[in-house]
Amino acid sequence: MSGSSEGGRLLALVDALAGRRVVIAGDLIADEFIYGEIARVSREAPVLILNYDSTEIVPGGAGNAAGNVATLGGAARLAGVVGRDETGRRLLGTLKSGGIDVGTVLRPAGYRTPTKTRILAGGIHSAKQQVVRIDRAASSTVDDDTRAAFESRVLQAVRSADALLVSDYGSGLIRPHLVTEARKIFRASVKAAAVKQATGIILVDSRYNLLKFRGMTACTPNESEVEQALGVRIGDNARALERAGRELLAATRSSAVLITRGSRGMALFEAGRPTVHIPIVGSDQIADVTGAGDTVIATMTLALSAGAPFEDAARLANYAGGIVVMKRGTATVGASELRFAISGGAIGRAGTAS
Repeated sequence: MSGSSEGGRLLALVDALAGRRVVIAGDLIADEFIYGEIARVSREAPVLILNYDSTEIVPGGAGNAAGNVATLGGAARLAGVVGRDETGRRLLGTLKSGGIDVGTVLRPAGYRTPTKTRILAGGIHSAKQQVVRIDRAASSTVDDDTRAAFESRVLQAVRSADALLVSDYGSGLIRPHLVTEARKIFRASVKAAAVKQATGIILVDSRYNLLKFRGMTACTPNESEVEQALGVRIGDNARALERAGRELLAATRSSAVLITRGSRGMALFEAGRPTVHIPIVGSDQIADVTGAGDTVIATMTLALSAGAPFEDAARLANYAGGIVVMKRGTATVGASELRFAISGGAIGRAGTAS
């Protein structure tokens, strides 16, 4: 395929993302960023003293995936669990202001919103760098009643959606059973419509339990997650990568597996088709990989629900991932940024196009 024809298809695909209805179900995490300027080294211990500047709370986990769906023009409906604490309140406020429907989010009593606090420091004229991260898990595990209510809300929302995006960060909220039931609902709705539609798309991103899921449209693990799941080492070994991709494809019974490989790009596996290796776009001098996987799966989900073939969806997701890793912190990608990058704009400057 020629570069110009591919670019034209991808630009048309960006326009087709608008209005696609996606339910995002999974673990909601508050990403808190505390910024400060380095003042001096403490006399009490060999540590830096920072002059506090500001605090920012942005959606992480499934919330970041939903944010990417929304900024790319999709209709995002989010299902998950947050606490009734101040962090949860601020998190929901940020999601709402981003145009995300949070009516399906549960707020059980006694639950504390999981929070990842990153402290970033730098000089007056230098970029802030992360110096430490503090993780605060939920105050309690998700109980059976909350999980059942969550699943019920997700499956009800799926009835009026084009796609389901599952974001499993390992809290125990997501069960593979959810994908099985959602697939039944999608199949019934397509059969009732009596026409072929780009509905029933299910994508899964599971950090620890990918091999327990079956029958989704696609999954998007990163290379380290694949290595952990299969007990292999891939690195620069092309044969190991090929074996791993094919094994995942068979084990999950997915239509496609997209393995993201950082600076090595992506590898797309489909049954009966040769593997497609997609190199990174832009510079490999990345600024921050936080949440890049959320951007990739959000873009892929929208593209597939818009009727794109797997390769075009993966290539569009590759552009989106290349843009977001040039931004600091947990970030999203907009449709105008994608158009700018696909048209040949410098990805390092793509954020100025939105």
